[in-house]
Amino acid sequence: MTAAPGGPLPAQEWLEVIARAPLVSMDLLVRDAQQRVLVGLRRNEPALGTWFVPGGAIRKNETLDAAFARITYAELGRSLARRDARFVGVFEHHYPTNFLGAPGIGTHYIVLAHELHSASLDRLPREQHGEYRWMSEFELREHPQVHPYTRAYFSR
Repeated sequence: MTAAPGGPLPAQEWLEVIARAPLVSMDLLVRDAQQRVLVGLRRNEPALGTWFVPGGAIRKNETLDAAFARITYAELGRSLARRDARFVGVFEHHYPTNFLGAPGIGTHYIVLAHELHSASLDRLPREQHGEYRWMSEFELREHPQVHPYTRAYFSR
């Protein structure tokens, strides 16, 4: 089963939201001690089959701090505090697809990107990403399977 992008709404209701409005989300630019960046191979649309940084949608009435803690737990396997991250900027992502694969409905994200350092990521969740790897910025810019939106974080 494909998970809805932001939470407790049933999948069809999330699809209605995606059809009518942008989603606000957070992307996590996680670096290790060697300054490599964590990426996962996407298992779901949008961006299926590409290397992408972890992230997730912010839920209605959720504070940014609560969203960051929830998203880091869901995407990295442990809850982290937003105060320990560096805000990178606001980005806009447009995809022709959606998480359900429904025809004719694209997904529009307003992304709040945050950079953080993490020494231990022992049990990375497999719901959104089938495998993970650490890539240097050079690899991120050059690897053909890295999604252009992830690449853009490191091409500035």
